[in-house]
Amino acid sequence: MKIYPTARPYIGVREERYVLQALRSGVLSIGPFIERFEKAFAKRYGVKYACAVSSGTAALHLALLAAGIREGDEVITSPYSFVASANAILYVGAKPIFADIDARTYNIDPRDIERRITKKTKAIMPIHIFGQPADMSAIMRIAKKHKLLVIEDACESLLSEWKGKKVGTFGKAGTFAFYPNKQMTTGEGGMIVTNDASMDALCRSMRNQGRGEDAAWLDHPRLGFNYRMDELSAAVGLAQIENIHFLLKERAKIAAWYTEFFKALADDIDVPYIAPHASHTWFVYVLRLKNGGIDRDAFIQDLARRGVRCRPYLPSIHLFQFYRKRFGFAKGDLPVSEAVSAGTFAIPFYIGLKKSDVRSIVRTIEQTLAIHEKKHV
Repeated sequence: MKIYPTARPYIGVREERYVLQALRSGVLSIGPFIERFEKAFAKRYGVKYACAVSSGTAALHLALLAAGIREGDEVITSPYSFVASANAILYVGAKPIFADIDARTYNIDPRDIERRITKKTKAIMPIHIFGQPADMSAIMRIAKKHKLLVIEDACESLLSEWKGKKVGTFGKAGTFAFYPNKQMTTGEGGMIVTNDASMDALCRSMRNQGRGEDAAWLDHPRLGFNYRMDELSAAVGLAQIENIHFLLKERAKIAAWYTEFFKALADDIDVPYIAPHASHTWFVYVLRLKNGGIDRDAFIQDLARRGVRCRPYLPSIHLFQFYRKRFGFAKGDLPVSEAVSAGTFAIPFYIGLKKSDVRSIVRTIEQTLAIHEKKHV
């Protein structure tokens, strides 16, 4: 039986060559590859500054700090996300305020953002989910109206666009993550992009234990963190950003195959919806079960026994035990996010899948779905 993992990174000859160059150079941190990677990323994004860090979580943490988010502030964000987005808000002492999501795009609903603004609200942090941009036209209008900062979590939506403008370039700063399942990878790593020189300088200082650019070797004028990206990771990142057109094209091709084959299951499964004015860059391919009577987790377990490894994507953060205990969240607080979370799951999606593989995976899902539907007749 062939086993299909949920995700797998694409590593080519160029990545191997650059890593070997970094290893042989003897410079494994704060060297030429991180500078080259940052410059290439900034150029691709059309921004003045790109600051590489050790993870997407680190990118969010530093961006919030550099933007001046502090204890007592409130940041409106989405509950339908990886937990790091909300955790980063807590890192700076602020409070995450969850707005519900749109039932089709799974992105934060601008209408619910405005309802949750208070005197303590300092910023909006939209999550561009799964490769699809949030409605940045509406979000920026709200931010301007209420004089709020916008920090974009674009960790899952590298190079996706809203009305022709790249996500991560609308607000004060944009953040990206390069975990092995993302559109591009550095193993572990992240990036902060901005056109604000002071914000970039502050992020660069804080990623390196608070050292100032012009400070002496052990002179640290501010509190900082060890959030540096190493040279080997930067070498992989440089190779990947240089090859990003191919990486995104291949992911789009596989997504199109899935969408084509799942048409036959339209009565049972929702495929990813792409909003008008949006371009999608396909972090994962997420399905949603229409039959609420099917146990999604049991369904995933059955698929795994048949060689198709899937994962629930994504839980609603406000229902995690820690968030319930700390903030008093309960079921029913964010009904759209909760309903979506209960039925969505990510299927195998990575470069290297052939059309025959995609057809086989869809067939397995169809067969397993038929078995589970019979249980609920």
